[in-house]
Amino acid sequence: MNDARTRILSRLRAAPPSAVPDLPEWDPPVYEQAARLARFRTMFEAMKAEVHDVDAATWPQRLRTLLDNRGVRALLHGDGSPVATQLAAAWSGDENAPELVAYDRVVEDFKEELVHRIDAGITWASAGIAETGSVVLWPTAREPRLMSLLPPIHIALVDESTIHDTLADLMAAQGWTLRMPTNVVVVSGPSKTADIEQTLAFGVHGPKELIVLVIRKAASAG
Repeated sequence: MNDARTRILSRLRAAPPSAVPDLPEWDPPVYEQAARLARFRTMFEAMKAEVHDVDAATWPQRLRTLLDNRGVRALLHGDGSPVATQLAAAWSGDENAPELVAYDRVVEDFKEELVHRIDAGITWASAGIAETGSVVLWPTAREPRLMSLLPPIHIALVDESTIHDTLADLMAAQGWTLRMPTNVVVVSGPSKTADIEQTLAFGVHGPKELIVLVIRKAASAG
């Protein structure tokens, strides 16, 4: 086995270098604030996602309406998340509000509930990308990847100040060269596949719906 490996590596080292293709210089887009948010929304909506403008104080009420319209009864949140604290305060005393379920167990002990009882999951996005219409998640032990993967509905909260023009802008702003995250998830819509007769189908291998709440300082209805 080691001899075969040595022969392969020797051939690779002896091979002449490949020519570097002559690529045109990349001219990244630059958006003004209004155009940036408009692009962010347009690209998301083109991929069957919903984008709503909200404000930091009242977004739980807006979310409640969106969830009621979908019949959501159980909402998954990160263990100890400030999002859950705000939701619990806003929905306190309301017996008809969706149940808030913390992701506070290892997946082996939580699997049945995740698959069969949870209707939606809410996560906090570290940033957004206007060019592609994407939110960027940095999963953690308290807010793991499964929260945005298993529930039929994924709700992503993103602060408008963290929406950047391009992925390159985002990487520079967050200093990825100095603190590259161990796990980055870029979400640009509900789950989709083109495996079936090369026709794009949504909601096949993950969430059937994506709802993005953009927290703005002065929100307008959206």
